[in-house]
Amino acid sequence: MAYVDGFVVPVPKNNMDKYRELATLVGKIYREHGALQFRECIADDVNPGKLTSFPQSVNLEEGETVVFAWIMYESRAHRDEVNAKVMKDPRSAELAKPETRPFDGKRMIFGGFDMVIDL
Repeated sequence: MAYVDGFVVPVPKNNMDKYRELATLVGKIYREHGALQFRECIADDVNPGKLTSFPQSVNLEEGETVVFAWIMYESRAHRDEVNAKVMKDPRSAELAKPETRPFDGKRMIFGGFDMVIDL
């Protein structure tokens, strides 16, 4: 069954154009190296909760929005292969620099997930 890397990212609204440019390039790199899907979604109906919420998960600040993203692979082993290729890609070195990111990477949440249902 497929494997998914998921991300929740706080992005300043005034940096969305830069974020889209960065995400588009990152997506192209991942797809070139074998990722099956690369998706980026901007919050539309995402309100702070009483205990938990997407805004609370990234300590959302005024003037920011939440981006929910994922990359899909054939398996965990495939993900590891793709990530190794992406990390060796010279374009990735520049994109990994904190000053290149139009968001606060310290508040980004990410992790890998085994897919258990695919309808």
